[in-house]
Amino acid sequence: MPEKLQVTQDAGRTRPVKVAEGVTFGGGRPVVIAGPCAVESREQIISTARAVKAAGAHMLRGGAFKPRTSPYSFQGLGHEGLLLLAEAREATGLPVVTEVLDDSDVPLVARYADMLQVGARNMFNYRLLRALGAAGRPVMLKRGPGATVEEWIHAAEYVVAAGNPDVVLCERGIRSFERSTRNTLDLASALVAQRMTHLPVIADPSHAAGRRDLVVPLARAILAAGLDGVMIEVHIRPDEAWSDREQAISTEEFAALMAELGLGTGAAAAD
Repeated sequence: MPEKLQVTQDAGRTRPVKVAEGVTFGGGRPVVIAGPCAVESREQIISTARAVKAAGAHMLRGGAFKPRTSPYSFQGLGHEGLLLLAEAREATGLPVVTEVLDDSDVPLVARYADMLQVGARNMFNYRLLRALGAAGRPVMLKRGPGATVEEWIHAAEYVVAAGNPDVVLCERGIRSFERSTRNTLDLASALVAQRMTHLPVIADPSHAAGRRDLVVPLARAILAAGLDGVMIEVHIRPDEAWSDREQAISTEEFAALMAELGLGTGAAAAD
């Protein structure tokens, strides 16, 4: 890895990334992000937000803009979804992370979200990565399904080199020959990225598994491995979710997981 990369300076010594008061990635305690794949309605997002907050989640996730494989699938509520996420934050106090798809949308999404997510499909979208350098918000960078660790790190460097040092890496599974899961959770590469950079690294067991029966055990493995957090898809009625219903767990399952992990009370790492 070339010496000039900023994200490899002090490799292995995590530089904390603060998102909001009481929510810091790499600050000593794992950050738990929970919420639905997509914002569907006011009732759905606020009810889910209240449930995951009560269970001990530190941040709320939810997609307002949804990149989908099929052009006929639900693409998200757009601006209305952002307004609903902001309302859910007001109701619960949970900081919000949501995906931004296009560099022209960065100022709009940054107005409503506390953290901006780069989805796996956009990891190589260099115009977007550069635009996020001036976003004024922390960035969560998901690993592309066919990306190497080196490519993932270089993508993060685009954001950092453009002026934004607050990047969190998110492993969400890679494409492999295996078909029993949606993707293959690559914990080894997540740990390599943690050691090769100073960036916090988290993982998303929901997209890695693509099936809800594996989300909880994979979440246990992610935190046991020592990553800096986990992002889980949670829905008040998983079987009725408009997208990714197969991998969403219920609010009851999420609460049980948080209690089991001893994360049901208290904030994320102190600032």
